[in-house]
Amino acid sequence: MASGCSSNTRIAAIRSLILNVAGSDLGIENTNIKTAPGITLDEQQKTLVGSVLDLFAGRPSLKKLSLWDDNGVFEDNITIATGRKQFEPQWYGLQTAFSEIERLHHEVVSGGNPISMDMKTRYVTKGISKEQTIESKINIFYDKDTGKITKVQDKWGGELPDSSFKNVSIEQLFDPWWWVHYGEGWAWWMWSFTWDTWWWQAMRNLNSVSVPKMVSVPKNDEEDAKRGNQ
Repeated sequence: MASGCSSNTRIAAIRSLILNVAGSDLGIENTNIKTAPGITLDEQQKTLVGSVLDLFAGRPSLKKLSLWDDNGVFEDNITIATGRKQFEPQWYGLQTAFSEIERLHHEVVSGGNPISMDMKTRYVTKGISKEQTIESKINIFYDKDTGKITKVQDKWGGELPDSSFKNVSIEQLFDPWWWVHYGEGWAWWMWSFTWDTWWWQAMRNLNSVSVPKMVSVPKNDEEDAKRGNQ
């Protein structure tokens, strides 16, 4: 029995070492993962969380995005990006849109599937120096067999609408200040990506289609490295 336990321990240690090496090869910068009391992550989860933290910090790379399933989904309050051709430009777009990205706080609050994390980030928009701080609830879904990320949700203020107006109460619709804040949020992102004056129908889906037309993704690791992403 002791021999079996010893063998399992060795296997776990070897697996941990492999995952650490893999994380290093991926160039993951955020390795100091903060967790809430009582929350533990295995090495695979730490790699996924670290890579996602890098992405939100405006530090994407093709290697980090190789941790995503080809049919993966990224969604926040103004976009639903499905598939690699849509979600990759969303991450590279942060470099294009913002002159500063400062993480003020992060803490993993659940080590299940999804992995859940609280995050607070300050953004400064290029050109107009518009500053915005967003508090989010991040959910990271992954396939345990492949280890690939299948979905990342970025819930501003802890909520993520299925449509632009889900979870909006009747009182909010008649509250002029709600509309002011709603408009400010959209104006900020429109300026961030220097959007054209198109009619926004199905706004979140339109974002996922529009951003890839404006943001280029490196074709290979060499081009990625020239952008400083390796």
